[in-house]
Amino acid sequence: MDKISLIIPCYNEEQALPFLYKEIIKLAEEMPDQEFEFIFINDGSKDKTLDLIKSLQSDDSRVHYVSFSRNFGKEAGIYAGLQAAKGNYISLIDADLQDPPSLIKEMYVSLTTESYDCVATRRLDRKGEPPVRSFFAKQFYKLINNISDTEVVDGARDFRLMTRQMVDAILEMSEYNRFSKGIFGWVGFSTKWMAFENVERVAGQTKWSFVGLFLYSLEGIIAFSTRPLLIASLFGILFCVIAFFMICVIIAKTLIWGDPVAGYPSLICAIFFMGGIQLFCLGILGQYLSKTYLETKKRPIYIIKEKA
Repeated sequence: MDKISLIIPCYNEEQALPFLYKEIIKLAEEMPDQEFEFIFINDGSKDKTLDLIKSLQSDDSRVHYVSFSRNFGKEAGIYAGLQAAKGNYISLIDADLQDPPSLIKEMYVSLTTESYDCVATRRLDRKGEPPVRSFFAKQFYKLINNISDTEVVDGARDFRLMTRQMVDAILEMSEYNRFSKGIFGWVGFSTKWMAFENVERVAGQTKWSFVGLFLYSLEGIIAFSTRPLLIASLFGILFCVIAFFMICVIIAKTLIWGDPVAGYPSLICAIFFMGGIQLFCLGILGQYLSKTYLETKKRPIYIIKEKA
């Protein structure tokens, strides 16, 4: 009998969990030939999420949980869940029902009857999202696929079903700064993509702000591409060439026409512009340096307060 582990990261999901639990119980009933375990990762929730999970566990032996000492973020929750999972098929799923649990049945059939190591999901549209967020999300996927050797599929969700072999490969990547969408692509393995229409969360509020998503996108770019460092170098070369030609022009004008060197406002603009470029390039270098600094500290990705 195959065992399927469902990993459910939770942060203040008190309102959504009852709806999710009802759906995953229904899924387990529809797949009687498979054994299930439900692993809830409490990511430092401030509401009654943990109490609700404990209540579910008291009535259902398939429910397990890992509770962090504070909020470490969804990436830490995913990694903790993968470490705790004992199944030979492992699925990641959000607690807000934006990832329909009913799709797992079809995913399992694909993995067991076809030569795939992972069945992943992607959204057909971004219905319900603010237009500005959707626009920048699309631009991010275009950018990272152009500057990185690791493919990140537009609209890809963390919701997927993976074989034990693929999960073990992911767990070998124990880096502190994590970007799972890139990690899933980097480890390779054959992946089947399953598209579905976007579903709005069943209850509660999203934990991702525009700024949070922007910072998360930077995490992905820095983790899976060194092209920004090349951009900084190219800026330096470009402006050295421009400066050389400008010096030549000024010398020629002075020798031929006797033009005095003038243009205080344009000089100030040039100084500010060059200063901005320098700070931009230093910022790129600083981002890579800060990530390296955090990796060298060897801090744990998460700290467990309790688990069961």
